[in-house]
Amino acid sequence: MNAAFELLGERILWTDAIGNVLSLAVVWLAMRKTLWTWPVQLAGAALLLAASVHADVPGNALKQLLFIALAGFGWLAWSRGTRDHRDLLVRPATVRERVTLLVVLAVGTAAVAELFTHLSWLHIAWSPWANAYVFVGSAIATFAQSRALVDFWIIWMLVDLVGVPLAVKSGLYASAAVYGVFFVLVLLGFTRWRREYRSRQAGFAAQPVG
Repeated sequence: MNAAFELLGERILWTDAIGNVLSLAVVWLAMRKTLWTWPVQLAGAALLLAASVHADVPGNALKQLLFIALAGFGWLAWSRGTRDHRDLLVRPATVRERVTLLVVLAVGTAAVAELFTHLSWLHIAWSPWANAYVFVGSAIATFAQSRALVDFWIIWMLVDLVGVPLAVKSGLYASAAVYGVFFVLVLLGFTRWRREYRSRQAGFAAQPVG
């Protein structure tokens, strides 16, 4: 956990660096809808958990614990979706699902921010709302990913906008750099999944009736 290297005058933890490399791999794997997405995400979350504990960033550590649990759930969900060598079918969220996700994001952020404010041992009183937003948003994005919803890419974009400055403030520079790369990859992933869904719908529409 203490192993580190110097980069541009900053001390970078190997757990933080390797964990974030695996996190980037998760985005690439998710774009291709491979089941390997989830075990790689689980391993990356475990390493980032170690980095967060060492850096004394318990709020981020709690997020990684949540990722580990959600990775297991997503693994099971995608396993069912690809059973008998079927291709995982992606789709946009329904209006009801989108409203639910947004409500959970808003209410969850407020509730977790209030919790973070009163838990002084978490050492995040300076940014309870930002930490809460990233925590809840990341959980919602991962859940939507497990449901193969195209919208999960959009949620990740919104999380990244806050994740970069938050990681810099916490001293996790590797995480901050990766969040920036994430944003580009997430845009590509969103385009790919949306194109795939539209192509499938066009194929259905072109099929002869009867």
